[in-house]
Amino acid sequence: MYIPKYFKVNEEQIMYEFIEDNGFATLFSYHNEKPYATHLPLMLNRKEKALYGHFARPNQQWKDAENQEILVVFQGSHCYISPSWYETNQAVPTWNYEAVHVYGTMKMIEEPTELLGLLRKMVEKYESPSSTYTLNDVDPAYMNGLSKGIIGFKIDISKMEGKQKISQNHSVERQQLVIEKLEQTSRENETKIAELMKQNVQRVLKK
Repeated sequence: MYIPKYFKVNEEQIMYEFIEDNGFATLFSYHNEKPYATHLPLMLNRKEKALYGHFARPNQQWKDAENQEILVVFQGSHCYISPSWYETNQAVPTWNYEAVHVYGTMKMIEEPTELLGLLRKMVEKYESPSSTYTLNDVDPAYMNGLSKGIIGFKIDISKMEGKQKISQNHSVERQQLVIEKLEQTSRENETKIAELMKQNVQRVLKK
């Protein structure tokens, strides 16, 4: 990923937190000698430095993804930034955003008990803390039938790249003008980018 020095995220902890907060990812590999992508939820295991997930078995990507170098893209908040918000119109538009790229190698998980454990952890992660739903209440025969339609995987992480592009290459004064405009909308992406920008400005002003 192209990352100018202004936007580079170096702290592993920050990238881990980002992955955990934005777990629905795009997984890229080569399938039949062409780039191929699947959109799917993933789980991070920090201790193992690994990602876990599963494919639908009819999705042919898994058949040749094992032992390839896999790229997983986690996308966060993003929004358009207009030059009309600046103190001068002698500028061009841009787009602010957050992203983390993860590289690694994939191993398939087909052992039934291990696969069922993976599904349980996935449900526990994404169900609301107040939810009464649990896979333990689902009929075992039904679960066994469904599990035959998927194949689990583990990606051992070899490299992570983090990028947070939130106008750090502009003056604090200009960043504050952008924040003011973003805060005038109720759209979620704009609101989140505004908050990230405010946090960055506060860090800069404290130095």
